[in-house]
Amino acid sequence: MATIIPFKAVRPTRDKVSLVASRSYQTYTQPEREARLDYNPFSFLHIVNPGYKYHLDLKGEDRYKLVRNRYLEFKEDSIFVQDNVPSFYVYKIVNRDGNIFNGIVAAASIHDYKKDIIKKHEDTIEYREHTFKEYLKTVGFNAEPVLLTYPDNDILSRLISQKQKERAEFEFTTTYRDTHYLWVIDESEQIKTLQTEFSNIKSLYIADGHHRSASSVLLSDEHQINTKNDSYNYFMSYLIPESELLIHEFNRLITDLNGMTKEEFLMKLDTMFRIENRGETLYKPSNKHHFSMYLDGEFYSLYLRKDNYIINDALDALDTQILYKTILQPILGIEDVRNDQRLDYSHGKSDLVTIKSKVDSGEFKVGFGLVPITITELKSIADEHLTMPPKSTFIEPKLRSGVTIYEF
Repeated sequence: MATIIPFKAVRPTRDKVSLVASRSYQTYTQPEREARLDYNPFSFLHIVNPGYKYHLDLKGEDRYKLVRNRYLEFKEDSIFVQDNVPSFYVYKIVNRDGNIFNGIVAAASIHDYKKDIIKKHEDTIEYREHTFKEYLKTVGFNAEPVLLTYPDNDILSRLISQKQKERAEFEFTTTYRDTHYLWVIDESEQIKTLQTEFSNIKSLYIADGHHRSASSVLLSDEHQINTKNDSYNYFMSYLIPESELLIHEFNRLITDLNGMTKEEFLMKLDTMFRIENRGETLYKPSNKHHFSMYLDGEFYSLYLRKDNYIINDALDALDTQILYKTILQPILGIEDVRNDQRLDYSHGKSDLVTIKSKVDSGEFKVGFGLVPITITELKSIADEHLTMPPKSTFIEPKLRSGVTIYEF
């Protein structure tokens, strides 16, 4: 059964949290990063990009040590302050589209991860695991929670709703027009209720953060023989109910038709799909095993011929896997969907116009639209110890870095 514990979060002061909180470093364009680094001295980007003040692009251990220094400076300047008692944190996000996410920031158990109580649905890349483990080991903190999801629970929902009637410790709106709220749960009875309810939950599922959790496991293993610091046996997580998880699809774009003409390509597709030309009308699929395709200025609907496709397990039933096994690999010659330079992705928050514009520009030859994977499919993959193809899901919410920090 699932184990979560409260922890003493390091947090920005109330007056500076909106200035500190940042998106993941990679999501900013270079001009955006530079603007924030030039004009916002409190941005968490100063911590994760410490070489900026020296006009250096630092990597490896040199960067990690300076990240640690910048973090300590933020604490010395009282931009960050650590809570006095271990706490849970109710975190609410209302995004610009009106979606609402309510969850609990807590420390989740490495033991649960190893025992498959915390389940995963993605493969991780070994060198990325070790790289991030070395980063965590040097900097001594984690500022970006792993997103976990759990079955809807009435008691947890009531506790969260009750807490949200109080004044929020944090309330700020980002330039993305997402509004974030945070409440501190430090009362012993409420903490006990939370832990009891989670102890009755059979499984938690990683929605986002597979490399972060895997790296935390490596760090824990390394410190078992060197320290009795129990903080290494947990990793910071944001736990939200399944009904509030928002899963978008990742669409596919391919640069060429593998040497075929348009007509030859369509004939190959006909073996596995019923094809209908939709002309210039934007066609978005609405059912599983249906796909949209944009090719040569026209949209097509592709319906899988189910008699010609065998489903043996939950992976075979995924639309991303179906597209790979019926088109990308056998027809377009794409074996390695993670590294093939002919293949690119566009997540479903970008509409089909994105696919159309990229194909019309000549950058790509053909694009495929999919329907989102469901939480049931995600859980089935994890329960069967399978892994999804890369870029199968784009999951919200996306948390800001630096709002709650977990120290080792």
